[in-house]
Amino acid sequence: MALDKPYENDYLSEEEYLATEPAAELKREYIDGRVYAMAGAGYNHSCIAANILRKFGNHLEGTPCATFMADIKVKLGKDYVYPDVLVDCSKMRGDDVFSNAPVIIVEVLSRSTRKTDTTTKLIRYINLPSLQEYVLIEPDIVSVQVLRRSNNWLSEYFFLGDEVSFESIGLTLPVEDIYDRVDNPDINEYKAAKPI
Repeated sequence: MALDKPYENDYLSEEEYLATEPAAELKREYIDGRVYAMAGAGYNHSCIAANILRKFGNHLEGTPCATFMADIKVKLGKDYVYPDVLVDCSKMRGDDVFSNAPVIIVEVLSRSTRKTDTTTKLIRYINLPSLQEYVLIEPDIVSVQVLRRSNNWLSEYFFLGDEVSFESIGLTLPVEDIYDRVDNPDINEYKAAKPI
């Protein structure tokens, strides 16, 4: 989801944020003491997140791992964020609103979130002891960036014709599947060139 500008009176204590978040009209992230409203996502962003959620969820059926899309917060020290998609393999309870042990986090980039997702959140995410993979997906071009703990968090890029291996959950997906129903020049050109 797009990260909106901070609120007018955007500084809150951690306690104030946690107390007011359940009744807030919009989901809000809390980073460095500031509250950010989460704006709605566009078509491409929503398609990609839904594709990942579906593929991950179907693959993980019958396992202790659960897949969530933008509704479960991740606690990062004193910060709280809503990743686009995450997988948590710990035993969560019915009233949990936080994932304390995500193994994979996926963010679909946008103009308003790119800087935060590739800097501020990146540093915090890779310091989560449970996290094994951080995935950044571009909606307007075809590019999937995967950073893995097993590879010292070095970036690996995947494009059309490639397969992405999500090692933490034992799943390999063609890049084309991640971009199913997406409308951008890269995927449109790729589909037009494929034999019927």
